[in-house]
Amino acid sequence: SPRPLPIPTLIDRAFRKAERRCRLCRPFPNGIRAILFLISVAAFGGFLLGGKTLASDGLTSDVDHKVVVPILRTHCLDCHDDSSDIDLSGFESPGHFAENRELWNRVLTQIRLGTMPPSDADPLPAELRQSLVDKIDALTNAIDCVKNPNAGRVALRRLNRREYRNTIKDLTGVDFVAAEDFPGDDVGYGFDNIGDVLSLPPILMEKYLDAAESITGQAIATPPPPRLLEIDKSPDAFEKTEKYSVHSGQLTMGSNGTVTLPLEIPFRGVFQVTVTAAGDQGGDQPCRMKLAIGKQDHEIDVPNETPEDFVKSWKLAKGKRVLEISFLNDYWVPNKADRNLKIYHVHIRGQETSVTSIRDLDKPASHDKILFVRPGYSDAPESKNSRAATANVIARFASRAFRRPATRGEVGRLVQLALQVRKDGGSFEESIQVAMQAILVSPHFLFKVEAHRERNSDGSMPSLSPYELATRISYFLWSSMPDDELLAMAHRDELRDRNKLLHKVASMLRDQRSDRLVENFAGQWLQIRNLDLVQPDTRRFPGFNDEIRDLMRQETMLFFAAILRENRPVTELIEADYTYLNEPLAKFYNINNVSGQAFRKVNFRSRGDAIRGGLLTQGSLLTVSSNPTRTSPVKRGKFILENLLNMPPPPAPPNVPELDKGPLTGRLRERMKQHREDPSCAACHSMMDPLGFAMENFDAVGRYRTLDGTHPIDSLVSLPDGTRLSGTDGLRDWLAGPRREAFLKCFTEKLMIYAIGRGTDYNDRCAIDEILSNASGRDYACAYIIAGIILSDPFQKQGFRP
Repeated sequence: SPRPLPIPTLIDRAFRKAERRCRLCRPFPNGIRAILFLISVAAFGGFLLGGKTLASDGLTSDVDHKVVVPILRTHCLDCHDDSSDIDLSGFESPGHFAENRELWNRVLTQIRLGTMPPSDADPLPAELRQSLVDKIDALTNAIDCVKNPNAGRVALRRLNRREYRNTIKDLTGVDFVAAEDFPGDDVGYGFDNIGDVLSLPPILMEKYLDAAESITGQAIATPPPPRLLEIDKSPDAFEKTEKYSVHSGQLTMGSNGTVTLPLEIPFRGVFQVTVTAAGDQGGDQPCRMKLAIGKQDHEIDVPNETPEDFVKSWKLAKGKRVLEISFLNDYWVPNKADRNLKIYHVHIRGQETSVTSIRDLDKPASHDKILFVRPGYSDAPESKNSRAATANVIARFASRAFRRPATRGEVGRLVQLALQVRKDGGSFEESIQVAMQAILVSPHFLFKVEAHRERNSDGSMPSLSPYELATRISYFLWSSMPDDELLAMAHRDELRDRNKLLHKVASMLRDQRSDRLVENFAGQWLQIRNLDLVQPDTRRFPGFNDEIRDLMRQETMLFFAAILRENRPVTELIEADYTYLNEPLAKFYNINNVSGQAFRKVNFRSRGDAIRGGLLTQGSLLTVSSNPTRTSPVKRGKFILENLLNMPPPPAPPNVPELDKGPLTGRLRERMKQHREDPSCAACHSMMDPLGFAMENFDAVGRYRTLDGTHPIDSLVSLPDGTRLSGTDGLRDWLAGPRREAFLKCFTEKLMIYAIGRGTDYNDRCAIDEILSNASGRDYACAYIIAGIILSDPFQKQGFRP
């Protein structure tokens, strides 16, 4: 009708329609009109409130509960009573749903998918199924979006490996790649940036210490340390010893004379010469020894009869030198006294004095950026200039590293550390290196720290500080620290200005660093990171190699990046009629007329080829969801349910044998029946398998085919609710049509989990609904969903753990 019908007319029609069709209402014939009336009033009230999700107050709960109870009794309780592994018998109380939220959300997933009730039970009409879903959802997850829903609290988050590498690069200019023995990052909710799983084992702290030393050494140039020289010589190496006795490592000089020791001095320096000597004493004088190198000499008394060390210093230039050791005062009285000098060992140790100046070094670009001021070369470590330069450098570096202004106390302690290095003989550059190392192992650098806050006086959730918000934004979009502009906006408290914030977000998405969002979010959400772990059998799939593997990854990353940078609707991830290819990958896919090594956009509709388009036909996804020797409808179906619809099937029951991963004989569909024949498996496989079989025209490495061996591919499938899909085209239409809302919610929720670093819960549904509602007017363009997440309460505020 071109004119809307009055509300009473709509309600009356609903009465009559329900009485005709709803056999479940017969046990309650007198109450059905009242129940439907209340439902209509509640729905109309929701419309007047602008679509806000209402809290499960007493009236609404009772109405929803009275609708749910008869349906559950008729369709569920025969199997799921108190003797079942999944006991639903507690539904007699409205509060049971919220108290057992995890259980009933699993039930919701099965009902939405159409896998419950099972195919051999009485069918559940589509309208009644949707009503059941709506009412269970309201009872289980109801929340009042008007009354301050919990914004959630994020656990203290350590930088993961990729964030650490990016932050180090943006902070110091050093591209530090963690060694293989660097502990990996655990994954939660599908992502490796979740605070609850990012622990700090002791071995990782040791790696951070080693890394800090390596990073600062690369970021700041320092003069090479002075070279050292050590020489040990025994009397056997002496020259001009013909008239003396050399025996058992001892030179005995029985008369005045000189022995020599040739030396090669490799650099200018100060050298200490240690001669181990003793003497046979006689007469009224001790033995006297002279040490000479060139024109420099020292006379030494040797009064001892047991070996002792005698040390003298020389300043020597580079070149050949000769050490002369002379006995000066021989004395002999027959049968009474005999004075002799004994030499046992010579040790020479020296240190270079002419070292390279810092001004003469080839410095990295980061050197002058970090050391933007420095004291004069003649300034003492404790001078005013030296202290001021040290404080300025450290304050700026620490503030950038901590993603907030460093406190006066923090800077003071770091300055004292640097000045101590100077007092111990270190250079200005070395003192800053040591202070930087302390900063790089500080919790304020290694963790994204957010101070605890109490609720505001009106009970509302407190906002993050501007610097904490800037940190969340930068690690969401760039997987790295805020740039100077974002920190300056935080300093001026401009991030609460919606227009300025969105302008900055737009510029960040255009920045090359947003490639990290593509790599880290899309790479994990779509499981592209697992591509390196898959090893297809190249005998069965010739042409697949590491080059093709990398090209597949690039295809998906470029495709997702285009959706992001061109601000395309996120639904194009599913229903796009294009992808990005170069000649080698196009040839692997058997696609003609694509030439050159560079990737370019290939539109299949304009080519009259509708086989490919969107994520579902890209080799990366098809390969990671296959086995080495064949496709896996189970993995592909599970991927769609888990990653595109956010309806993950439960884990397989224990003691159920896995389908053989090896080559199959006969039709794959026949082999898959063993899973669906087991009642404990049928609920999940009745949905996973058809979705996977709809993609069977693509083999285990993403190439299109019409035969599996000698058997024609049958990609016509039926879903548990009776929906029939024809191949990948039908699957795309189903995801972009009836399941469009589920896909949009899935994408938004996955992106929010990645953005805030924690799993979502029912409190976040208000934010997700509002994000999608606001983005709907923009055709769900990607940037508007990203902006909606950044503007949402879970992102901007701090709640508490439920």
